[in-house]
Amino acid sequence: MIDRRLTPHIDWLLLGAILVLTFVGLMTIYSVTWNIRLNEPGAEFWRQAYAIPVALVALIVCLLIDYRTLAQRAPLILGALVLLLVAVLLFGEVAKGSRRWIDVGMRLQPSEFVRLGLALTLAVIYGDGKRSGRSLGELAVGAGVLALPVGLILLQPDLGTAATLVPIYAGIAYMAGLRIRWVAAALIVAALASPVVWMYVLHDYQKGRVLTFLNPYQDERGDGYQQIQARVTVGSGGLVGKGFRQGTQGAYRFLPEAHNDFVFAVLAEEHGFLGVVVVLGLYLFVVLRSLEAAKLARDRVGAFLVVGLVSWFLFQVVYNITMQAGLAPVKGLTLPLMSYGGSSLVATLAGFGLILNVRMRRFTN
Repeated sequence: MIDRRLTPHIDWLLLGAILVLTFVGLMTIYSVTWNIRLNEPGAEFWRQAYAIPVALVALIVCLLIDYRTLAQRAPLILGALVLLLVAVLLFGEVAKGSRRWIDVGMRLQPSEFVRLGLALTLAVIYGDGKRSGRSLGELAVGAGVLALPVGLILLQPDLGTAATLVPIYAGIAYMAGLRIRWVAAALIVAALASPVVWMYVLHDYQKGRVLTFLNPYQDERGDGYQQIQARVTVGSGGLVGKGFRQGTQGAYRFLPEAHNDFVFAVLAEEHGFLGVVVVLGLYLFVVLRSLEAAKLARDRVGAFLVVGLVSWFLFQVVYNITMQAGLAPVKGLTLPLMSYGGSSLVATLAGFGLILNVRMRRFTN
C-alpha cells in the first residue's frame, strides 16, 4: 500500500485533467459509433469502456511502486518488451497488412508499452551522472538502445509507433546536454538520407500518404479521401458545433477511422471551435503540469524519465491534431487518452502513473 504521508503530494489536478480527457474521448467514441438501427453504441465503445479500469489499475501500479525501484530493473523491463516484439513478429495477428498484436489472453500491442521501458532505460543511462549527451560516443549508447525496438517495430511494419520512440531519446538526450550542433548535423544527415529512405525504406502506401498530403485532390476518391473528409469534418463544426451525437461525417462513415485516428475531428464537428479550445487547453495543462513534475523531481533519473514520457506524449498529440487539420501526412497515430485503443490507453495511463510517481516522491530519501 502507498505510504499515507505521500498521499498529499499526489498531483490531483494532473490526474483530474487526464481522467477528463479520457472521459471526453470515451463519449466521443460513444457518439461516433452509435448504431441508429440498434439504438446503442458500437462494440468499440464497450471495448474502450472495459479498457479504462485496466488502464487505471496500470496507473495505480506505476504510482505505487517507487520509480527508483523500476529504474533499477529498467534493462529487464525493456528486454522483456523487446522479447514481446519478437513474439509479435513470429506469432502475432495480422490486420490491415501489419503484424502488431499478440494474444496473451487478451489482444495486446506490445509496441505501445515499449515507450515506458525505453524511457526508464534511457533515464537511467543518462540520469546516473556517468554519461551525458555532449559527445557522439555517449549519444551512441542511447541510440543503440533506441535502435533495437525501433527496428523491430519497423518490421511489423509500423512507422508511426516507431517514430514516437525517437522523441523519448531526443528529450532525454537534450536534458543530458545534447549540443545544438549535433542536432543540426542530424537534420543535415536526415535530409541527405531522405532519397534513400524514400526509395528503399518506405512502402508504397507510405509514399502515397506523403504525396496525398502534398495534394490530396489528386486522388480525392482514393488516398486523398480521408484527409479531405477530415478537413470537412473539422470545418463543419463552426463555433459551437452540431451537438453531441448530432455529427454526420463520422456517424455516417464519411470519415474513416473516426473513432480512432480521427476522433479529434469528430470532437470538432460536434463541439465546434469552443470545444476544441477546451480540449487543447486540457492537453496543454497536462503537458505543463507534467514538466513541472520534472522540475520538482528529487533526482536526475526522475526528471529525465518525466521529460522522456512528456516528449513522446507531446509529439503524438501535436502530430495527430496537425494531421487532422491537413498540416501533416496521414499516419496511423492515435490521439493519446481520447482515441480508441485499449493497449494505447493502458500504456498512456501507466506512463502518467510514472510521472505522478516522480512528483509524489520528491521529498523522499
